[in-house]
Amino acid sequence: MASAVCGVTARPHLPSAVPAAARKLFFRCRAASTMNEASASSPDAEEKKTTTVFVAGSTGRTGKRVVEKLLAKGFGVVAGTTDVSRARGSLPQDPNLQLVRADVTEGVDKLVEAVRGVDAVVCATGFRRSFDPFAPWKVDNFGTVNLVEACRKAGVTRFVLVSSILVNGAAMGQFLNPAYIVLNLLGLTLVAKLQAENHIRKSGINYTIVRPGGLTDQPPTGNIVMEPEDTLYSGSISRSQVAEVAVEALLCPESSYKVVEIIARTDAPNRPLKDMYAAIKQN
Repeated sequence: MASAVCGVTARPHLPSAVPAAARKLFFRCRAASTMNEASASSPDAEEKKTTTVFVAGSTGRTGKRVVEKLLAKGFGVVAGTTDVSRARGSLPQDPNLQLVRADVTEGVDKLVEAVRGVDAVVCATGFRRSFDPFAPWKVDNFGTVNLVEACRKAGVTRFVLVSSILVNGAAMGQFLNPAYIVLNLLGLTLVAKLQAENHIRKSGINYTIVRPGGLTDQPPTGNIVMEPEDTLYSGSISRSQVAEVAVEALLCPESSYKVVEIIARTDAPNRPLKDMYAAIKQN
């Protein structure tokens, strides 16, 4: 994988000879300045230590929303994508956004350069349906493991993974759950995700694993419900809310070393995400 770094049209011009690490430092400084200006009067300003975030799967339906919410909160974003041209056309034009070609299936070493210099990684990848029966394992298992190992080599110590409820459905007694059956018919997708989760837990990296229910592209129709791992076996949630939960994990120390499951319900109270994270026991 070439580590070709391409910026969106609106970003300031940097000479092409500037190394990737220096470019990330430039955007990190810009993001830090933006966040300081935006949060100077905020009592929570001291908690906002993360300034630059790498997003894997940045052009996906969930990843794109993660990028948008990070930028809205003043983070610098390094958007990893397998198609820079596509990303340039689908992601916002923002001076704090940097595009970099990154394919999680191409191995650890090629990902190290992409994540070097960032403070955290959000992994929102997902395999695309194809005739390849191993696609879920290439992306949702080996790809995630590659990204975790790249973080370890590059010194990135914060990792947020968007996974799925029912990944541990077998242990939950959900063998006959239609969702568990259908998703695992597609190359044992949930099993692949669970194996990746287990690798993250053993990696030593400060992690948050977010397991959403069925994903919808519609605006939220209810409030977020957050439960401990292996609790929820049905329900749906807007991708926008999933992105909100993932981004909040970077701002909320209470989210560290936790696995949470989320859906939305119309009868659920509207609670602060910080309080919901705090209510979940640490692994």
